[in-house]
Amino acid sequence: MTASAEVVPDELKDLRTEIDSLDAEIIRLWQRRAEVSKRVGEIRMANGGTRLVLDRERAILEKYRAALGDDGIQIAMLVLRSGRGPL
Repeated sequence: MTASAEVVPDELKDLRTEIDSLDAEIIRLWQRRAEVSKRVGEIRMANGGTRLVLDRERAILEKYRAALGDDGIQIAMLVLRSGRGPL
């Protein structure tokens, strides 16, 4: 094992702590995004709009795909669903 690949117990603990912190932040952001998205939908529908705006959803899908590759599309679909519910 090379020095850079050696597992250092304290470093491993620190990295896991950081992952836990990042996960908590992702969850917080996910929940907030869903709240905001639901409110946007309520406002749009109250003003006579449609439940979905396909051009907007396509743009979000593309943004995630461009940033994260093909897996980004799967992530974007889950993010979109959390804000609008299943189709």
